[in-house]
Amino acid sequence: MLSAWRAERRRHALNIGRPPEHDLREIMDAILYVDRTGVQWRYLPRDFPPWETCYGYFAKWQKDGVLARLTGVLRRLLRQKEGKEAEPSACVIDAQSVKTSTSVPAAGQGTDAAKKIVGRKRSIVTDTLGLLLAVLVTAASVQDSVAGTDLIDQVAAAHPAIRKVWVDGGYRQHLVEHAATLATDMETVQRTPGTGGFTRYRSAGPWSGPTDG
Repeated sequence: MLSAWRAERRRHALNIGRPPEHDLREIMDAILYVDRTGVQWRYLPRDFPPWETCYGYFAKWQKDGVLARLTGVLRRLLRQKEGKEAEPSACVIDAQSVKTSTSVPAAGQGTDAAKKIVGRKRSIVTDTLGLLLAVLVTAASVQDSVAGTDLIDQVAAAHPAIRKVWVDGGYRQHLVEHAATLATDMETVQRTPGTGGFTRYRSAGPWSGPTDG
């Protein structure tokens, strides 16, 4: 995929300059190194190509949607390896409010009144294996249902096979109704009183759709 991307860009570029001299695998390794360690681009070890080159490719791949397509390919391969269909038929939506550092502009923050957190909220959609399908980062003051509406629209467009969605009690009825207009059954899961931390949930209700998740 990366080789095809580079060949396509060179095909549309002017026939000037030197051909690429760095291996795409090495550039991808550098990007993964930055992602895993959090090191600044300028401090990439010298074993990698120059940081300017690595960052340049990263920025272009992000802009052109290459990284998102790679994530999709890897997700489908892993699902098939786990004995599931390549495309999911069910998913989970959840959100978490987190405090932000003092360097984050105030305009990008908000207050989650219920959790008394000033910062941002990250809302995500995963399949039943926990593999990412969509993500949205907002101010913490944005209601779960508002972010959820955007996410369910994204998922319906990108993963039309999905017919079942699980959410917690923070998502309101109008989101359930919105999901229904997209031919998606949204079920609200209530936490058992007295439980804390992570709890594995298994629906006791009927689910007549595909069983691959």
